[in-house]
Amino acid sequence: MKYNFSNIINREGSASVKYELRNQMFSNPHVLPMWVADMDLAVPPFIMNALEKRLQHPILGYTIRNEQFLSSIAWWQKQRFNWSVETSWISFCPGIVAGLNHTVQAFTREGDKVLIQTPVYHPFFSAVKLNNRELITNPLVLRNGKYEIDFELFNKQIGNGVKLFILCNPHNPVGRVWTATELQTMASICLKNNVLIVSDEIHADLIYSPNKHIPIATLSNEIEDNTITLNAPSKSFNIAGLATAYAIIKNTQNIKTYNLQLERNGTSHGSLMGYTALQAAYTKEGELWLSELINYLMQNIETVDKFLKKQLPKLKLIRPEGTYLLWLDFREYGLTQSELNLKLINQAGLGFNDGAIFGPEGNGFQRMNIGCPQNVVIDALNRLEKAFA
Repeated sequence: MKYNFSNIINREGSASVKYELRNQMFSNPHVLPMWVADMDLAVPPFIMNALEKRLQHPILGYTIRNEQFLSSIAWWQKQRFNWSVETSWISFCPGIVAGLNHTVQAFTREGDKVLIQTPVYHPFFSAVKLNNRELITNPLVLRNGKYEIDFELFNKQIGNGVKLFILCNPHNPVGRVWTATELQTMASICLKNNVLIVSDEIHADLIYSPNKHIPIATLSNEIEDNTITLNAPSKSFNIAGLATAYAIIKNTQNIKTYNLQLERNGTSHGSLMGYTALQAAYTKEGELWLSELINYLMQNIETVDKFLKKQLPKLKLIRPEGTYLLWLDFREYGLTQSELNLKLINQAGLGFNDGAIFGPEGNGFQRMNIGCPQNVVIDALNRLEKAFA
């Protein structure tokens, strides 16, 4: 391997959410933090080099999203997903959460119904509720260790006045990478009922073979015209702190509407360093680094899977098809969610994400971030065994 992902990096004192807010989050400043979805791995050197080069210029003024920025995104989508994106389709958002709020504000009115599939990334809930829209949940169904979509319910709900559907693909936290058939079925139902699709695809680069990420917009021209795709290099290259994401919107009227909302919210200006990092990431060198990262993450997943099966068979891993987030099923221990949280914090000394924040379907579950050196994963597993064996 060209890159080393095993170095343990001290993030104390770096204003890291994951580390600095441990006491606030867990009432214990010493838990091993495996909650916030950024990685404890170094940013690739070619990105750091690009940032350092830009810092050699003594002025850091207002910046534009130039042709290089736009063409880097178009190249990446074509290279990774065979999606021919025109640069005129590309807009901006400071992050996926901001993009979700922009789309809810721009394409729905107060009281309109917005559908999400639970358990799901918790800002999906707030993007709906804080904008005074009606939240409709389409719970995923866990069958034989794998989550599936209840299409009968989905069809019924979409046909009952839903205005906007927020899709998570790959799905956080359950790790599903939706198949072409699943995506086509959802998209067809939305088209039939004139429901706009907003697809959060921020984890699209982090896919484990033989699974394949399919941007839902690539399924047909009609679906492409009815979809707003949100993406960013932040998860893939560990640069979330640079606050740079983007929206891909083919429909001419929709991108005008979206851009108007950016202006209303005062969020159309992005980050100079974020633009620089994106352009450095979306390259051939970025692909090589990602390939090695995915192999390393797969080793971490295998380590967890084998350990749990051997040492903690009551604790079930929902095997991820993508993302560096593991969805752990603790239900066989018969604990309440509060008891489970306290046991993990006080006895195991672990800071996971409480499954309940992803919706009521997350009761009995926890989300674990394995985007870290393998020795940290092994430390966490040993702590789990000590508390739960």
